[in-house]
Amino acid sequence: MTIYDISKKAGVSIATVSRVLNGSSNVKPRTRKKVMDIIEQYGYKPNAFARGLGLNSMKTIGILCADASDLYLAKAIYYIEQNLRENGYNSVLCCTGYEIPSKQKSLNLLLSQHVDAVVMIGSNFIMNNPEDNQYVRDGAATVPIMLLNADFDCSNVYCTLCDDYKATQDATEQMIKSGIKDILYLYNSNSYSGLKKLAGYQNALLTNDISLKKQLQQCFKGSHEDIDGVKNFVEAIYNKGIKFSGIVTSDDFLAVGAMNFARSHHIKVPSELQIIGYNNSILSHCSEPELSSIDNRLEDMCIQLVKTLIGTLSQNEMPQKTIFSGELVKRGSTSF
Repeated sequence: MTIYDISKKAGVSIATVSRVLNGSSNVKPRTRKKVMDIIEQYGYKPNAFARGLGLNSMKTIGILCADASDLYLAKAIYYIEQNLRENGYNSVLCCTGYEIPSKQKSLNLLLSQHVDAVVMIGSNFIMNNPEDNQYVRDGAATVPIMLLNADFDCSNVYCTLCDDYKATQDATEQMIKSGIKDILYLYNSNSYSGLKKLAGYQNALLTNDISLKKQLQQCFKGSHEDIDGVKNFVEAIYNKGIKFSGIVTSDDFLAVGAMNFARSHHIKVPSELQIIGYNNSILSHCSEPELSSIDNRLEDMCIQLVKTLIGTLSQNEMPQKTIFSGELVKRGSTSF
């Protein structure tokens, strides 16, 4: 029996069960009685460490990240740790890789250290197969789970994300309105975020009566550090006779690789080829001309995530989902 089970049986949130266990006055008497009746019926003995901020808080937050060498994830770690320190919390980081057993093992390790909450950075922690997300549900039965840039409907799970779908759709539509219809889309992940970006690109074309072409939707399966590999990947597409006057990507490293391809073939950017990146990372300044890139407001998301986390641990009612809007930052790789 866990507080998750109690919340389900009593028909209340985990936060409400936690408030009852901590003796908070911010609970209606009728609700308190309902929860206490369930606790007494099943003989539940609460683990003090599972009571959120109540007694015996460790003032420590666990952070899970698939790959800290990824520029986007590394920056997120920095922002989150910085904000946690400002709020008096320490953090423990686990780099999990992308396999589910490793993610589950790392989560269990953090829980065994009695952390007050767990932050999962990146959409790769939520899988398309619902059964693969059971480890997240199990973790949320013990502590609050904070998801950055992923959406998952589960009690005691709080999501802070960018609307990647609309951001990519809007950027693609801006390119279409500039007169470009043969747009190559490059992506590197089938994660929640990756699929939302792809869907945004597809919808932009469809709403502008442009047919979807499989050869113009290409997934690069190499490392995020292999910019030369991206260049060669785009070159292989080009050599097949596939024509494109614009490229929209799901990550800045893909856009930089596309820029290197254009340079090697003496294709002028942006007059002959326009390119858009994603994340507005430092890489957007590492090409000539500089890259136009979608800013998904990572710093703002991280600040909000920590704000939600602190509020939750303080047993305040906090929104379970906060969505930010991305914005295209225009630089030299586009002319619109």
